[in-house]
Amino acid sequence: MGGPLKGVRVVEMAGIGPAPFCATLLADLGADVVRIDRQQAIDLGLPGRHDPRFEVLMRGRRALAIDVKSEDGREMVLQLIESADALIEGFRPGVMERLGLGPDVCQTRNRRLVFGRMTGWGQDGPLAPVAGHDINYIALSGMLHAIGPKDGQPLPPLNLIGDFGGGGMMLAFGVLAALLEARGSGRGQVVDVAMAEGAA
Repeated sequence: MGGPLKGVRVVEMAGIGPAPFCATLLADLGADVVRIDRQQAIDLGLPGRHDPRFEVLMRGRRALAIDVKSEDGREMVLQLIESADALIEGFRPGVMERLGLGPDVCQTRNRRLVFGRMTGWGQDGPLAPVAGHDINYIALSGMLHAIGPKDGQPLPPLNLIGDFGGGGMMLAFGVLAALLEARGSGRGQVVDVAMAEGAA
């Protein structure tokens, strides 16, 4: 099956929540997405996590298990990046740089690469290194206050506003815009999305 993104190649660094949602949207539109998985399974405390029937956000793409902390693994990822149009990652700030896979390194190998980043609070600032969850992002952005009965408590909307709307959807939109720009200029760019900002 084709789609408007047929021929677009995306490398996704495996994660949870908004970055996989972004990759799923791109794959649904026809992009060829390759997810880089860890070699060892991680236990997130979610029953059925590794059962394909429940992996809704992992559909439509292939996966490779690579040890990105090894020199050989890092080189394998860089070789994939050389022929990719975009990369998506959702790690905390600085992780890709420590792995030797930051934007500068990747765009040296492929100057037209769109480097899509997803964080909760942004790449810098006092909250940048702090862990968070959807409800934290929408509460501090002011969005949670607007949801629920007028004289009642806020009603958390699952993770639909922070993770999916303000996160994955904003990242997909930014990556698509950057891909369009790169077609004309031949140069990629970094698309940096923070869920707190996207929710606001």
